[in-house]
Amino acid sequence: MKFYTLLIKYRLQIGVAVILIAVITNIFSGFWPAFLPYLAGVVLIFGHFFFGPLRLIQEYMETGDVEGAEKVLGTIKFPNLLYKPIRSVYYTLKGNLAMMKQDFDGAEKNMKKGLDLGMPMKEAEGASLLQMGMISMQRNDLKQGESYIRQALRKGLPDKENQAAAYLQLCSIMMTKREFRAAKDFFRKAKALKPTTAQIVDQIKQIEKYISRMPG
Repeated sequence: MKFYTLLIKYRLQIGVAVILIAVITNIFSGFWPAFLPYLAGVVLIFGHFFFGPLRLIQEYMETGDVEGAEKVLGTIKFPNLLYKPIRSVYYTLKGNLAMMKQDFDGAEKNMKKGLDLGMPMKEAEGASLLQMGMISMQRNDLKQGESYIRQALRKGLPDKENQAAAYLQLCSIMMTKREFRAAKDFFRKAKALKPTTAQIVDQIKQIEKYISRMPG
C-alpha cells in the first residue's frame, strides 16, 4: 500500500523520468527496445492528469487534517482534465474543505460544480445536497435550505446520522414557519433513527424539552 501511495504521489515525476530513459534507449538502441519505457511513461503521465491524486486525500480527511488535504488538492493544476466522475469528487472535496473553514461561499460554489457534473453515487449526491441546505440555513435562506434538504432525502443519504441531521434541520425550519405538526413529525423521524453522533444527540435533547408543548 505504501508503494502504491508513493507511486500516486510521484506518478508525474516517475513518468517523465521513464520517458527520458525511453528517449535515451531509443537513441542508442532503437525504437523497439524503448517501446515499453515509452508506454509506461505515457501511462503514468496520463494517469496523473486523468485520475489525479485523490486517493491520497482519504487519510487526511479521516484525521481532520485540512491543511494536508488542501496540499494534495493543490497539486491538481488542471482539474478539467480529470475524468468526469473524479472531477465531481474533486469539487465536492473542495466544497467540504471550504465548509470546515467556514468559507460558505467557496463551499457552495464548489459543491454546485460537483453536483452539476453528476455524482458517482446517489448517496454522495444526497450528502452534498444536505450540506448545500445547511449552507443556505447558515445564510438564513430557509426556503432554499428546505428545498435542498428535501432533495437530499429523496436522493438518499449514506447513513442514519445524515438522515437524522436532515430531519432535524427540517424540524427546525417547520418550527420557524410555525408549522408545528410537521415539525413534530420530522422530530419523531429523527429520533426514531437513534443517531449516536454527539452533536445530533444533543440537538434532539434540546428540542425535546419544548416540542411536546407545541400545539398541533
